[in-house]
Amino acid sequence: MSKYPLPFEIDLKDKVVVITGAAGLICGELASAIAACGAKVAVLDLNQEKADAKAKELVDAGGCAKGYAANVLSKEDLAKCHELVKKDLGPCDILINGAGGNSPKATTTEEHFGDLKGQEDVITFFDLKEEGVQFVFNLNFLGTLLPTQEFAKDMLGRKGCSILNISSMNAFTPLTKIPAYSAAKAGISNFTQWLAVHFAKEGIRVNAIAPGFFSTAQNKALLWNPDGTPTARTGKILAATPMGRFGEVDELVGSTLFLMSEKAAGFITGVVLPIDGGFSAYSGV
Repeated sequence: MSKYPLPFEIDLKDKVVVITGAAGLICGELASAIAACGAKVAVLDLNQEKADAKAKELVDAGGCAKGYAANVLSKEDLAKCHELVKKDLGPCDILINGAGGNSPKATTTEEHFGDLKGQEDVITFFDLKEEGVQFVFNLNFLGTLLPTQEFAKDMLGRKGCSILNISSMNAFTPLTKIPAYSAAKAGISNFTQWLAVHFAKEGIRVNAIAPGFFSTAQNKALLWNPDGTPTARTGKILAATPMGRFGEVDELVGSTLFLMSEKAAGFITGVVLPIDGGFSAYSGV
């Protein structure tokens, strides 16, 4: 049994859990916890080496896992990966759609258009490139829809199956500078509810977690200056977070395990759970 320090344990013995983006920081942490609960974990990532490295980490810790290269925007890739997962581990019981992210090409330089006047080499709303916005939408939305189309087939007619999507607190209130990412995550929340209704009579539960602010490699440039000091944006974030700090990645584990547990959350579907230190509840006054 894995040595991961679980907040509580659920029984996932013999369950096959497929996780996209599983070599990343957030889903890598979730993969460690899920493996510690006895699941057979399919570690999917765009990069085979990263997928293999994460799978080895899980196996070395006493879990059962195998790495797979898969582009979540390629139906052909996903179909090939699916066949390998079924051959190696068995049919998918639980799918976690963790692949996603933002791009500098879909990010404005300043929060307000008026702040850009007189500046050079800046990206305004009018400078956002179609390809950048499209990339962010595709990665987050299609990168959730396509894996669900592929792996949810295994869940039909079987008990205890579920899907967990990764939304964001951006879905509740859009953040400045990142319009495409905020809109895409709002789409994920809406799609989670749609899927929950669509699959309800098949016994497939569909929920999502909505992480707030976690300091990761992906958002490092937005939150920290090159010298390691906090940016003005960090100051605003913490001032608007009642708990006054960034989240720790392992603080996503308990909510994830709860929503995955058929015994604990068997009547919960269509829920988007904020994990944000109170950010989405705070009006600023």
